Amino acid sequence: MQNGSNPVQRLSELRPATHDEDVDSNQDGPGPDEDVPLGEVRLSDVSRLLGVPMPTLRSWELRYGIPATDRAPGRHRRYAAAELHALRLMRDEIARGMRAGAAAHSVRSVLGLTGRAAELVSGFLDAAMRGDPSAIREQLDRAHRELGLPACVDDVLLPAMRQIGSWWQAGQCDVEQERLTTETARAWLDRVAAAAPPSTHGRPIVLACGPTDLHTLGLEALAMLLRHQRWSCRVLGARASVVALVTAIQASGAVGVVVASHLKTGRRRAVESIHAADALGVQVFYAGNAFGSESNRRQVPGRYLGVRVQDACRLIDAALTPIADA
Repeated sequence: MQNGSNPVQRLSELRPATHDEDVDSNQDGPGPDEDVPLGEVRLSDVSRLLGVPMPTLRSWELRYGIPATDRAPGRHRRYAAAELHALRLMRDEIARGMRAGAAAHSVRSVLGLTGRAAELVSGFLDAAMRGDPSAIREQLDRAHRELGLPACVDDVLLPAMRQIGSWWQAGQCDVEQERLTTETARAWLDRVAAAAPPSTHGRPIVLACGPTDLHTLGLEALAMLLRHQRWSCRVLGARASVVALVTAIQASGAVGVVVASHLKTGRRRAVESIHAADALGVQVFYAGNAFGSESNRRQVPGRYLGVRVQDACRLIDAALTPIADA
């Protein structure tokens, strides 16, 4: 593998999607004169997938060059997996409160990453497309050894999994590949967490998704890092109801709670969970794209954890250690 290879581009060259794997097989395909490569997604479908209006997507491309394209004038716009990934990054940066120009600069920086982390992400993605869980684990083990555990999570594991999600939505990988990769990553996190030193804090931390949220990998990664900081963690996982969260806090005597929500549609229910935990008098933290913009954090009790898992771990550890050790 060459230094500086772009992990966003590599996998889309390995296996184009077929028509059977397209995002929405019920929608009309390209006309006979459009000559659109298989696996590319229409503007309307990108808008639906990302929840971004079509005029905004056009503006990002025309004004900020996101995504970069050499499309000939007059051609119907189609987006490949790498371009969909760039747009997802742009959307997420703006949701976190960045202005569009600064967000575009950030996205170009991410997509232009070189060095060892980029190589490890590329190796992870190649292994994922081959359906090789052993090779996925090997890449994560290398990242752990060479970059350290926090950077392994933030700079290799989670970026690679976001790319897998983008490819799945764009039809570049099938659901079996996505599930195998996700479960391999979760099993790796479990193994590393099991090797953590014993807890030295008397009270645990409860981590839960909002009541409508399904994606747990970020929470599991955070719990793993916290365990390596000698915290005991209770991970409730996906779609944790308010009742389940309150019960877990009371039963465990938790010192702190983390609630994660990534969907705008799930934010209101997640905020209900946060308020319920806050009413019990425990320290509350929250994370996820649902809280990315400052406006979405107004009047929400607790502390926002930001976007990097290692930073969230440090913030939680610093806030809870004086309380747990008092």
